[in-house]
Amino acid sequence: MARTILGRLGQLLRANVNALVDGAEDPERMLDQLVRDFTASITEAEAAVAQSIGNLRMVEDDRDEARDASQEWGRKAAAAASRSDQLRSDDPGEADRFEELAKVALRRQIHFEQQVETFEKQIAQQTEMNDKLKEGLEKIRQKREELVRRRDELVSRSKLAEAQTRVQDAVRSVSVLDPSSELGRFEERIRREEARVRGMEEITASSLDAQFDELDSLGDELDVEERLRALRQGS
Repeated sequence: MARTILGRLGQLLRANVNALVDGAEDPERMLDQLVRDFTASITEAEAAVAQSIGNLRMVEDDRDEARDASQEWGRKAAAAASRSDQLRSDDPGEADRFEELAKVALRRQIHFEQQVETFEKQIAQQTEMNDKLKEGLEKIRQKREELVRRRDELVSRSKLAEAQTRVQDAVRSVSVLDPSSELGRFEERIRREEARVRGMEEITASSLDAQFDELDSLGDELDVEERLRALRQGS
């Protein structure tokens, strides 16, 4: 299980996140999925590390028990050998029995010493595996934090871009419905009306001038007639 977890961690750590995000249609969604994948792998790795540490402690306990047993059988072998030496001159048969007990104890001691050696190898392997798991777990945690930061940054940039797009759309809408253009057309219509009024005024003024000119001409004619009548009366 631990090696399987290490394989998964290695794949995630080797993954080119930038390439995955750049090639995704929805980068935010891709980052969310990657964060979920990393979170699941972290959970599995934590469970694997805990189990591996537990196994290591069990092997360490077994080694300690085997070491204690080896030492105990060593003491028994020494005691039996000592007793055999004490009885060798007085009771050779009993001395031989204790010598056999010493040999049995030594065999047991050797057996437990071999167990200690085996457990030590297992402990070394388990410790190496634990160290790799812990290192991989720490790296994957750091990469997950980096992904979360990237995701948050991307979401923030996306929202900012959306806000800017809305502002630009609003500006374009205002430009299309620019009130100044309507005011300009309204002003132009008023100017045309004012020009028409001035034209009418000029026409009216011309008509009055003509009438007054006509009156002036009529006055001159009356003066001529009056003078002509005076000449006739004088003669």
